[in-house]
Amino acid sequence: MVTVGVLSLQGAFREHLSMLASLGAETRKVTRPEHLEGLDSIVLPGGESSAMVRIAANVGLFPVLAERIRDGLPTFGTCAGLILLADRLTDDSLAGYDRLGGLDITVARNAYGSQRESFVAPLPVSGLDGDFHGTFIRAPQIVDVGGAEVLSTHGGLPVLVRSGSVWGGSFHPELGGDTRIHEMFLQTVGAAV
Repeated sequence: MVTVGVLSLQGAFREHLSMLASLGAETRKVTRPEHLEGLDSIVLPGGESSAMVRIAANVGLFPVLAERIRDGLPTFGTCAGLILLADRLTDDSLAGYDRLGGLDITVARNAYGSQRESFVAPLPVSGLDGDFHGTFIRAPQIVDVGGAEVLSTHGGLPVLVRSGSVWGGSFHPELGGDTRIHEMFLQTVGAAV
């Protein structure tokens, strides 16, 4: 059985924990550097990236986690988690705070609009039969993929990418009952789902 950590500082971490547990993964909330010990992978949820970087700074979490990601820890960031993993942002709103990096992409925060402009869209995903319905809530937009592999697009723009063992999505795959994207990620760490 694999142990998957879920960054649990703020945001939709409970939904990820629940979905991962339903797939047979052992899960652990990650709020401090010592919670990273023994993890096989980690998920970074959606929420408020600005709140996450501030909370993480208080406990010194992100420098330790960034090193683990550079060392190959399989990582999946959704929405705000994507922002934390992006090597580049189009604005400097998180300047002065540690982020994680690991995805050779450029991201524009909240580019899909405000909370009122949230939407669900059918997404063709490489490796999946049939569309996955992705929920976009104040979602970041991937404006340049650099060296990342594009797994899904919406409106001609990438919304799900990966680079080695690091995955990132603009949307929330944990909202709704479709577990296929989580299953794909778990399979990359050797989980039988």
